[in-house]
Amino acid sequence: MNPLFEQQPLRFECTRCGRCCVAGDGYYVYLNTAEAEAIRSYLRLSRRWFRRRYLECLEEGELVAASGPNGRCIFLDSEGQCRIYPVRPLQCRSYPFWPELVRSKTAWQREARRCEGINRGKVVAIDRIRKIINACRAERD
Repeated sequence: MNPLFEQQPLRFECTRCGRCCVAGDGYYVYLNTAEAEAIRSYLRLSRRWFRRRYLECLEEGELVAASGPNGRCIFLDSEGQCRIYPVRPLQCRSYPFWPELVRSKTAWQREARRCEGINRGKVVAIDRIRKIINACRAERD
């Protein structure tokens, strides 16, 4: 069966509400070294301070953003805005077009309950969604 984005047009417009940046235990913002370096440079922090304050390494060796209070992304400011928006990692840039969210109408609608930008705004081109999904898959491999 074809993924949802090939069955019907999908609309998305980020409202920058920050809800996608708040999760429970077991959810992480995964970073590769280039993304971590881009964030560090953008924040103009020393490598040592950035590593100590903003990064964690999971048991499997994966690099993630440190957890903030109450499951909030550590890069959210007090108003819920992303402090690193211009250099946010692929995981953030590709949301909500993650393979698991665009595979079915049920998954897409479930996520729409959390994200007010889903089903809002302009139709996102199929080619753009495919490109995002391929980038996500390549990063996972």
